[in-house]
This record gives sequence, C-alpha cells and structure tokens, in this order.
Amino acid sequence: MAGLVAAARARELGARVRVHEKLDRLGGSMRLCSGVVWRHRELARFRADCPRGDEALQRAVFERLDDGVEWLRSLGAPVLERATGNPLTCGLRFEPAGLTATLARAAGDDVRLGDPLAALPAEPVVLATGGFPAAPELVRRHVTPHADSLVLRAAPGATGDGLRLGLEAGGATGEGMDEIYGRNLPAPPARVPPEEFVTAAQVYARHAAVVNVRGERFRTRTWSEIDVVQWTARQPGARAWFRVPTSALDERVRDRTVRDMVAAAERAGAPVRRGGDGVVVETVAGITSTLGGLRVDERGRVGPGVYAAGGDVGGIATGGYASGLAAALVLGRIAAETAVEEAG
Repeated sequence: MAGLVAAARARELGARVRVHEKLDRLGGSMRLCSGVVWRHRELARFRADCPRGDEALQRAVFERLDDGVEWLRSLGAPVLERATGNPLTCGLRFEPAGLTATLARAAGDDVRLGDPLAALPAEPVVLATGGFPAAPELVRRHVTPHADSLVLRAAPGATGDGLRLGLEAGGATGEGMDEIYGRNLPAPPARVPPEEFVTAAQVYARHAAVVNVRGERFRTRTWSEIDVVQWTARQPGARAWFRVPTSALDERVRDRTVRDMVAAAERAGAPVRRGGDGVVVETVAGITSTLGGLRVDERGRVGPGVYAAGGDVGGIATGGYASGLAAALVLGRIAAETAVEEAG
C-alpha cells in the first residue's frame, strides 16, 4: 500500500514516477488484509498501547490519518464499512481489491511488474517493500529461532529489500527489530489459503488457557492479543494450544463468537479435541508484518534522496499494536511530499 500511495501522491504533486514491483501483480500484503484503516481515538492511548514507538511518527499517523482516508475516498476507493467495530478506534474499512485498483490507477502507467529494485537509482526513491516477514533468515536473526515454523500471512515478496537498500544508503534501524504482528492460525495439517487469513485467525486468548508444548501458560495482557502471537512465535514449533471451557464458546470477539473461530479451525483441518468440559485447538503463529525496520524522521527521510514508508519503517507500532495500513497511508504520503519538495 505504501508504495502505491507514495506514487499516487507524487504524481498528484507533478512528479514523474516509476514504480518497481517485485511480484507479478500490485498490492502486496494489502490484498490479503481486512481493509480496515484505523487509528486510536486518543493519542495517549496510542502511546500507551505502543510505548516503545517513536512519538513524532505516532503523532503524524494520529494527526494525518483522517485526511489520508478522505484522500483515498476522493480517488474512488470503495468503502465497505464506516466503522472499525472497536470503540477504542476509528476509521473505515475499504474493499482490498478495489483499494488496490484505485491506487494502481493513480500511480500512473510506468509500473514495472516482476522488476525489483536491485540498487538505489540516481533519482529520489521511496522504499516500500513490506518489511521482512517473508525472509526466514532475517526473522531468525532478529525475532525467533523458530522462524521456519511460522506461517507466512503476507505477500511473498516482503523479504527485506528496502531494509537492505536503506542500510546501504547509510540509514539505520529503528526500534522493534525483534517484534512482529500476526495472528495465531489453525496449525498443520490445516491448510489456510490467503483469502481465509482473516477469517481463520484464532483471536480468543482472553477466553482460553494458552499453553505451549511443555504446558507452560501465557496470559494475554493486550486487547489486540498481539502479545499472544509474539509469544507463540518463540515457542517450540511456533505452536500454542488454546484450551477453551464450554462456558466460553459463545463469548463474542467483535463480530464472531469463540465457537465460530473454533469451527473455522476445524474446517481448515487443524487438530481440535472436543470433550465434555470444552475444546482444545492447536495453533501456529502466523507472521503478517515485521514492526522493526529503517529509522526515518517525521518527513520520511532515511538519508539524502532516500525515503521509506510502510513495512520498511520501524518504530511506529513498537511495543504493541497499531494499524499497518494507517502507517502505510500516512507515511507513504509524507515520503512522497518530502521527496518531491526536496527534488525541486
């Protein structure tokens, strides 16, 4: 999302833009998401939820998201819902395929599919390659020794290209290199196709006893349950078992019940054990994005003529959970504006 946003905004400001897309189609992980672009209703809550994040970047996302959302609507991006379903947040839910198509039109005609940026060009460049969730060697180095057991819940092109290029340009990494966002998914032999990454997520740890293979228990402390997937990712086989008492099966998590999510795990083929006192679901950590990345200032700068946005930027949601689409939208626009201004 960040790359297409940056291209569209730069063209709007009069720049000539060339888009290098590593994969054979545009959109990256944006095509796989729920499409909800949101922010916390209060900046203080944002800071409390993501306490290790860069305050200037967090403030930029908080203050500029509403304008960014209206800009998407002005381009014609299709809106599915005008609420997030969470009283702590506000935003809109866009239709992912339509959002991708809208931004692709706005990005212009010089889009080169299957053409990754191997080296920095002479022109100003905005790096927006999705972080490194699809690079097991980097995830192993920075996050967990069980990287090979994680299920990729993101675009396969997100292998750290922007991080490499930014560091080659003299940039540095920010906070959160050891943190990921993702969701616990039904464990193998379950098969979860990309179109079910959202609906198959097992997000009911607050209503369950979550244990690893040794029987050690983890108690979630966050409303988002991001701490659950980060803990699971570091357990043997990146596995966790959700033990749910019968009395909790009809508890609701936004628009679904625990029973609904357990049924989704069964349909996918996960090991699920039912008994008179409840149900046990085996899950595996699914990695959606890396929260660490390049350090940028509040104008999106990595170094002279090099800017970054989206998953390539670290230090926004560090220590907690915030909308990756929101950061991509805001930082994509900011990086484009800075690049155009400084290029004259």
